[in-house]
Amino acid sequence: MANYRILGIDPGTAIIGWAILDTNTSKSDKKVQVIAYGDITTNKNDTDEIRLSEIAQDLAEIIATHQPHVAAIEELFFFKNQKTIITVAQARGVIVEKCHSNGLKITGYTPLQIKQSLTGYGRADKIQMQQMITKVLNLKEVPKPDDTADALAVALCHVNSYKFSEKTK
Repeated sequence: MANYRILGIDPGTAIIGWAILDTNTSKSDKKVQVIAYGDITTNKNDTDEIRLSEIAQDLAEIIATHQPHVAAIEELFFFKNQKTIITVAQARGVIVEKCHSNGLKITGYTPLQIKQSLTGYGRADKIQMQQMITKVLNLKEVPKPDDTADALAVALCHVNSYKFSEKTK
C-alpha cells in the first residue's frame, strides 16, 4: 500500500480529539502529511445516550469522509474520579465499535507509549508534547483544544510504530 492513512483518536465524553495523517510507505523518506484534525464536542447537559450517539454519528462521518486504513486510539489510564472513567470508557467503547464496524484495524497506545514515541521521555508534559507535534508536523501553531493535539500525538505515535515495524520485518 503506497498511502497509509491513520485516524488518531483521543477519547472523551465532552471532547473527543481526532486527527487524520497520511504517510507514503513506498517512498524512502516516509514523510507524514496532516490531512485533517478537529474535535467532536458533546453537550454536558445531554443524557449519556444522546452524547454517545452523537459521538458515533460524528465519527462515522469522519471515517466516511477521510477513509482511514487504521485507527490509533489512546488507552484509558487511571482516573481519580470514578464517574469520569465510566463515561469515558463508554465513549471509548462506542469509538472502538464504530472503527471496527467500518473495517478499521485498531491499535491502542498508552499515554506513556505516546510520550516516549514523540519525545523519547515517558513523563513529558503537555507543553513538550504540543511543541513536538507542532514541529514534527510542521504546523503553524499548537492545535486547540488540547484533545485535538493529543489525537495528533496518537496518530503520530502510530506512524512511528508502523515505520519501526516495517524496518524490523
